[in-house]
Formats: sequence, structure tokens, C-alpha cells
Amino acid sequence: MKKVRITAIRKTCYPDLMAQYENPIQHTCDVEEGMVWICENGEKPDDLCDSAWDSMRDFVMTLAAGGGNFYDGWMKNPYSAMISCNDGFRPVSFYLEVME
Repeated sequence: MKKVRITAIRKTCYPDLMAQYENPIQHTCDVEEGMVWICENGEKPDDLCDSAWDSMRDFVMTLAAGGGNFYDGWMKNPYSAMISCNDGFRPVSFYLEVME
């Protein structure tokens, strides 16, 4: 299997949605823009958020197995994908790319 690099590209925050819908929580997302993880053998990197992994797992597995070209040419690099985590209050966009 190919290695896949996962890079946190952008983290946003929606305080208005949090104020309206979210219960107060003490610990939120630890991901910061620029953080990088390497996925080997299709396995989740140890320190990657479980929720983020759930969002990207199928794309990572496809890339690791040599696939790509999602949605018939969605990405300029056919062996990559831009995936966001499931957190609707502070979503993080991750760039997934095959490492040669």
C-alpha cells in the first residue's frame, strides 16, 4: 500500500452556531493548521482525531490502494482529496495526497 500524507489546511470556527446550538464543552479540537500525519498501510495515525478519520478513511484507503480520480476529475492532482471533518462548529479541511 502507498503512504498517504494528511495535512490540516484550514480550521474555521462558527461562534454564532456554537452559541445557538452547542452545549458548553471543556475540550475541543486540538488540530492546528499545518499539522501533518502520515498514514501507513491504511491505518489511522495514532494522534489523528477519530472523528476526522471517520470523515476521510474511505478516501485514504482508496488512495493507499492506488486509486484516485474521485468524482471524475474533482482534484487537480488525481491522487489527492480535500476532506473536512464532521465538526459543524469548528470544521477542519484536510488535504490527502499519495506519497511517492
